Amino acid sequence: MTHKSIEFRRIQYLRGPNIWTYRPVLEALVDIGELEDFPSNKIPGFYERLSAWLPSLIEHRCSYEERGGFLRRVQEGTWPGHILEHVTLELQNLAGMPGGFGKAREVSERGVYKVVVRAWNEQVTRTALQYGRDLVMAAIEDRPFDVAACIEHLKDLVDTHCLGPSTGCIVDAADDRDIPAIRLTDGNLVQLGYGCRQRRIWTAETDRTSAIAESISRDKDLTKTLLQSCGLPVPEGQLVDNPEAAWEAAEDIGLPVVVKPDDGNHGRGVFLNLNTRAEVEAAYRVANEEGSNVIVERYIPGIEHRLLVVGDQVVAATRGEIAQVVGDGKHSVRELIDLQINADPRRGSSEEHPLNFIGLDSAARLEIQRQGYTPEDVPAAGKVVVVQRIGNLAIDCTDEVHPDTARTVALAARIVGLDIAGVDLVVQDISKPLEPQAGAIVEVNAGPGLLMHLKPAEGKPRPVGKAIVELLFPNGDSGRVPVVGITGARGKTATARLLTHFLDLTGQYIGMACSDGIFLNRRQVETGAQTAKVQWEAARRVLMNRQVQAAVIENGADAILRDGLAYDRCQVGIVLNSAPMADLSHHYVETPEQIYNVLRTQVDVVLEGGAAVLNAADAQVADMARLADGEVIYFARDGELPVLREHCVQGGRAVFIRAGQLVLAREGHETPFLEMASLQPHLVAGETADSLLAAVAAAWALGLGTDVIRAGLETFPAAA
Repeated sequence: MTHKSIEFRRIQYLRGPNIWTYRPVLEALVDIGELEDFPSNKIPGFYERLSAWLPSLIEHRCSYEERGGFLRRVQEGTWPGHILEHVTLELQNLAGMPGGFGKAREVSERGVYKVVVRAWNEQVTRTALQYGRDLVMAAIEDRPFDVAACIEHLKDLVDTHCLGPSTGCIVDAADDRDIPAIRLTDGNLVQLGYGCRQRRIWTAETDRTSAIAESISRDKDLTKTLLQSCGLPVPEGQLVDNPEAAWEAAEDIGLPVVVKPDDGNHGRGVFLNLNTRAEVEAAYRVANEEGSNVIVERYIPGIEHRLLVVGDQVVAATRGEIAQVVGDGKHSVRELIDLQINADPRRGSSEEHPLNFIGLDSAARLEIQRQGYTPEDVPAAGKVVVVQRIGNLAIDCTDEVHPDTARTVALAARIVGLDIAGVDLVVQDISKPLEPQAGAIVEVNAGPGLLMHLKPAEGKPRPVGKAIVELLFPNGDSGRVPVVGITGARGKTATARLLTHFLDLTGQYIGMACSDGIFLNRRQVETGAQTAKVQWEAARRVLMNRQVQAAVIENGADAILRDGLAYDRCQVGIVLNSAPMADLSHHYVETPEQIYNVLRTQVDVVLEGGAAVLNAADAQVADMARLADGEVIYFARDGELPVLREHCVQGGRAVFIRAGQLVLAREGHETPFLEMASLQPHLVAGETADSLLAAVAAAWALGLGTDVIRAGLETFPAAA
């Protein structure tokens, strides 16, 4: 049996809150053609093939809200659009992006569906959607499909395109605090917050991580000098520039010694407990390849530890373990590394693995050689061969750190000048003070990796992302500036310009993105022709500006359907009117109910402490009051509207016109504000009066005083 293929007519990435959900999604317009006549229960063997290829679909609850609900639907009969939704989500799940929102909805054209899936990353989800289509078609047509290869490719894409675990945990912690995030590059540079309240992170560095402090941390000899001058315990050491000098330094310091690059990291080229000239000179040659200078230090007996300092607190700590193999009399050292070390599921090459694979690099070969072996030798049964002594920080020991040690380590970070630091120290027992054990700080690192604390090989994960967000946004700071979003069929630009004019009078730096262009602090920086098709990008430019203290953003219905909103939440959301709308049939938005669902997006994102400003004269818009998390402020040219009067009786706020007066009503008390006749005629004519009332209501919601609003109305330029 053959069927017409599933075809994608259009795939669009909704980058912000949209008609489906608060999160970015991929919306595909899918044509299933003749398959509309062949639900899954009419395709022989389809259920068996699909469930065999993706057995984890059993976890999809679907319509029945129970485990196995989706597969039950497949057995009973459902259509390819619905199946494609679930298959795409499951492929993403198997690639390491669990959970997610999905919908499949028919449009007015037979056999055509909108399939919507959560998109953590556009590239990854587009690929998952294509693979999902191919898999479903292979199951329909009884053809082979390589699920494993598909998932492996998606995993590679996740590693390439998605945030790394260190950055990701900070962004997730910010999301838990309702702090917005904007990814600024394809890498790990992320803005948290909006406008002048924003902060930036790059992995575990912030916009307050000093460049000087970072340079100091890379210079291990200078770091030690600074720490030693403040009385902190550090190992004696010398910089050297040749193997002979390395041995001379070792003799001066006293054996055993450590040899390492002065500007290295991640434990590369570091050799411990060296006791002979041959060992020291060989270690120098390897360390010299890893860095620009080499340092020889006194060897500190003990175990390596990494303590993470955020601000002035130690928030996590891990203890190292030595990588070693035990001989069995049958396998070589090389083989034992793969059998006993690299077979550990905690090890891997991706950022999701807490431990790296151990390779036979020059440092490992030298370590093995010191013990009298080559990689090809077969150790006797029971013989322990150390392969790597450092770089395996895997065991959480946060709760064991002695308070005095924590204070010493936090001081070390402050001396170097880092707001976030990974401090390496060597000590026998982390639960006891350093001095009696002759423990010492050996390195202070900028931009420390967080994965070892998020996924320790042993012990419990630590909320290090939360600690960093608390440092950046203390005392419940949301990182937000007031954002006002405006939508509707008509009057959006007039409302935006009026409100921005009011806000300008407060002396703040205001950003506005509307159909007339981008305006920053009363200056037009981009024309309307430039922003017409890029409303989302224009709004983002305003939110990314570090001077902006408040933002006013216009959102047309087409832009919401094409891109979603450019902000996650807003302080004030204005809906001016609902019909008639411009032609939205290319989005299959044709009915009043569908238009309602587009415009309600603006109300859905109003913060709990914010306000929805709604036109009481438009029944559809007025009905959106029930959707608002925050306050509702009605406006209307007719102050006698029943919905408006009832709202005022119940203690709500409203702005309306009565007897030629602009009136502000609150908790049943009405305050005549000014004579409408005193305003410029173009402000009070027809629907422009709605824009005026909406702007006044929004300004009132933002806490602007009546004097400022009155002055704004009286000075608004006639040409605008």
